[in-house]
Amino acid sequence: QVQLVESGGGLVQAGGSLRLSCAASGMILSRNFMGWYRQAPGKQRELVAKFTTGGGTNYADSVKGRFAISRDNAKNTVYLQMNSLKPEDTAVYYCSLSQWGDPTNYWGQGTQVTVSS
Repeated sequence: QVQLVESGGGLVQAGGSLRLSCAASGMILSRNFMGWYRQAPGKQRELVAKFTTGGGTNYADSVKGRFAISRDNAKNTVYLQMNSLKPEDTAVYYCSLSQWGDPTNYWGQGTQVTVSS
């Protein structure tokens, strides 16, 4: 089993910044891939940013140039630096982890990000 715990959400004014963190614990395998997704009220969950199996990163078009994903492998932690936030970035942000040799895709409990105009 894997546990994911997100932190860093909150209320921020448009144009502001937030940094989300997601710490993974439990049965972490060597080849794991973490990412961030979000779900706004009444909408489907969507990709924000993730690390790919090829070692690169993938970003939603709506956040390119504003958000940056990074990770600390020693701490099994992934971060999402969010700059120039917009009201449309308001959502619950979820951390995700998948790993080779494990059929389960793990999710955190989510952290609320609210951007006021």
